Amino acid sequence: MKIFLDTANLEHIKEAVSWSIIDGVTTNPSLIKKAVVSIRNSAGGMDMESYIKNILATVGRMCPVSLEVAGLNADTMVEQGMILYEKFNQVAGNVVIKIPVCTVNTVGKGNPFDGLLAIKGLSEEKIPINATLIFTPEQALLAAKAGADYVSPFAGRVDDRIRHLAGIEFEKSNYFPREGIADVSSPENILKDHGVASGVDLVTQIINIFRQYGIECEVIAASIRNPTQVSEMAATGVHITTMPFDVLRSMVLHPGCAKGIDAFTDDLVDEYLDLFSRPESENNE
Repeated sequence: MKIFLDTANLEHIKEAVSWSIIDGVTTNPSLIKKAVVSIRNSAGGMDMESYIKNILATVGRMCPVSLEVAGLNADTMVEQGMILYEKFNQVAGNVVIKIPVCTVNTVGKGNPFDGLLAIKGLSEEKIPINATLIFTPEQALLAAKAGADYVSPFAGRVDDRIRHLAGIEFEKSNYFPREGIADVSSPENILKDHGVASGVDLVTQIINIFRQYGIECEVIAASIRNPTQVSEMAATGVHITTMPFDVLRSMVLHPGCAKGIDAFTDDLVDEYLDLFSRPESENNE
């Protein structure tokens, strides 16, 4: 499974890349907004175009970076996607254009198929596409058929939505069981949203559909809340999981490791430490 970092924070990207475990980066308008605040508050500041070019160069070739369009209709998204690709792909050849699979808003405004039309239009220009805001397996299937190279199911937001609809209080980082949550009024039933019991279930269904039909489109498990969810995603056989910097960092931490380090350090003896000393003759060469 490839690991992507879900951020537009250049410092976090630089640090994560230095760990040699990052295969790509995903950004979105919300993450860019946070970056803009950082740019504005930094001494000597950097303009947005230079900032994005720095991200692309830092991540490097062969490591995709998703940049999202701002428009909501097909023609605008295609135009903006081409502008982003032409402007930034020359930096490191790693730009992927992010397109929402459906752009209808909460009051029903918008054409439900504009996202798919934009995906089709850009794919015909040989521009790699990441179809985002995937909440159902059928959305992923349509995006892949339209020509998306990647689909990004929003696992954490699915979990949030199921709990919200059920009136369950929760913190964003709280664990949500992959098998779902039973209905309090009817324990034999699992709470679902559009046939999906959890974010992990959503990713599993998409992976199974793509395998069934040999669909060559990579699945990016997105909207990840905690390290446990990452390991559960890996078990589904998902191609990629993208996660916030804090989740990535917390994956390697464990109290047992800390206690083990303390014990090993306390037990070091001089005779063992002497093994790491080079002979004086080597030091003088």
